[in-house]
Amino acid sequence: MSLQIDQSNTKEMLVASDVATRALSATPVETDFIEKVYNNIASGYDLIYGWTLHAGRLESIGRLAIRPGDRVLEVGVGTGINAALYPRDCSVTGIDLCGSMLEKAERRIARHRRTNVRLLQMDAEALTFPDGSFDIVYAPYTLSVVSDPIKAVHEMRRVCRPGGRFVFLNHFLSSNKLVSRVERFISPLTVHVGFKADLDLPAFLVQAGLEPDSIEKVNIPRIWSLVTCTKDA
Repeated sequence: MSLQIDQSNTKEMLVASDVATRALSATPVETDFIEKVYNNIASGYDLIYGWTLHAGRLESIGRLAIRPGDRVLEVGVGTGINAALYPRDCSVTGIDLCGSMLEKAERRIARHRRTNVRLLQMDAEALTFPDGSFDIVYAPYTLSVVSDPIKAVHEMRRVCRPGGRFVFLNHFLSSNKLVSRVERFISPLTVHVGFKADLDLPAFLVQAGLEPDSIEKVNIPRIWSLVTCTKDA
């Protein structure tokens, strides 16, 4: 009696196993390192990352479909660039690890008279809010910054109400083999200016147990992904 093996099925199983266990990034960073980096670049953050990433911010805020009265949490509020983009009839809480970034955000919010936005210093991997506190949890350009993206997104899901949405906008490792090699090569350098260039999206989704409602490319060039998930009711 001979045993026949389905080669295609075996290959799929091996690929799935690899995705479930492979490192999300070849560039591990610690939380205190991240805080130090952002304290160092806070004064020039808007110049470096302001206009260059703003198209993605505009597209993403529109996709959030915020309704009057919604409670929104922005994870990684930075210098508060998004603050003026939110509707005035929702309630926004912005958190960030870095005090220097929050100081700039406070000044921006005061300048725009955004009374519906409050700021708190907090670690994205250890949110202090009760379960189900927000209707929408949004992390723009944040997951490639934190030391443990899986832990951060689990916290996002935890504080999102049942039936609510948690959304992240981020750069992920390219599916193009040549480009991905470059991204892996430069990632040990890019962490010193605030982000990992090689965060692996398929591995991240599998390891975080996420089944997104949608994944769409935003920004110019369209190398950033807006990933929308719904928390089970």
